[in-house]
Parts: sequence; structure tokens; C-alpha cells
Amino acid sequence: MNFEPTVFVIDDDPAVRNAMRFLLESVQMNVQTFASAEQFLQTYTVHMIGCAVVDVRMPGMSGLQLQQRLIQQAFSLPMIFITGHGDVPLAVRAMQNGAAHFLEKPLDDQLLLDAINAALAQDKINQQKRLQLMTIQARLANLTEREHQVFTLVIDKTPSKQIAEKLGISLKTVEYHRARMMEKMHADSILDLLEMTRDARLI
Repeated sequence: MNFEPTVFVIDDDPAVRNAMRFLLESVQMNVQTFASAEQFLQTYTVHMIGCAVVDVRMPGMSGLQLQQRLIQQAFSLPMIFITGHGDVPLAVRAMQNGAAHFLEKPLDDQLLLDAINAALAQDKINQQKRLQLMTIQARLANLTEREHQVFTLVIDKTPSKQIAEKLGISLKTVEYHRARMMEKMHADSILDLLEMTRDARLI
């Protein structure tokens, strides 16, 4: 499995695929080409990093349909759309759905390279966020049931005395579970815990 940043070129025109491969390899970029969105989906996993350069109009699944499929599967691969039709409504839809760029054929080599470099930089940020989310989820999974109950009430800004009343336990026991929860979550303060969970979209 390839974990190096890769440009995935998805276009039903072999001439476009070959030209793009030549251009990108000439600047030492990793490239994989696909003749259809379906072929790409057979290979792609969330662990792959990079960006996709996708033709809007292709036989079978279109570029926009591929974008929707990845959104539904919570994949955040930056996508650069290319078209020979100059279809403004399609461009608007693609950008509204989070496309990195929308370029018209014939492609300007430098504009394409600039767009790809920007998309690769964005994917690096996406990967960092995904790793952060996975780390927080792993920490949460390591909490006991009682610690998770305390965690939920703490991020809801419930005072310890009220937590004790809601859970039917002593204040001392709440403080014990709270301290254990904070340690497992690697949080130095409640503010730190709130920021962590907000970043992970838990609140």
C-alpha cells in the first residue's frame, strides 16, 4: 500500500492521463492514473494521501458523483476538477462541495502544478486532523464506563458536586474518576479537554 503523497489522475481520455503523468513525473511527483471513477474506487482507501485530479464528465460515474461518494464515506481527499466544457454550474457545485480547484482544458501546466501543490498541502493538514481525531477516539475508548460518564458531564461543564448527585456516588469518588479520566485523555486542564473534544467534533 502506498503511503507517499500521490496525485491520482482520473480521466477517461488516455492522452490526458499520459500527458499528465509525464508532466507530474517530470517534477518528481508520485502519480497513479485511472480510466474511470469506478477503477479508482477499487484501489483507494482512506489511508492513501495526496490529491485527485478528476475529469468532470466521464462514462459511468462522473467526477461530481465520485466527489459525493467520498464525502459520504468521510474521505477528505482534496479534488481538483478539470473539464473541457467550461460548465460553470458544475464548477459551482464542485466548489460548494469542497473542491480544491476547478480548471478548464486545455490545461495550463503551471496553473495545474500550483493547484496540485496547494491541494497536497491541504491534504497534509487533513491527515494531521485525522490523526488527531483517531488519537482522541483511542483515548476515549480506553476510559472505563464510569470515567466516560464523568467525562461527558465534565465537558458539559457540570460541577463535581452535581456529578456526584447525578451518578449517585461520593464527591471523593468523582474526583478520583475525574483525575483518572484527565490522565487518560492527556488533558492538563478542563479548557484543554474542551479544546481537544471540540477539535474532534465531540461537542
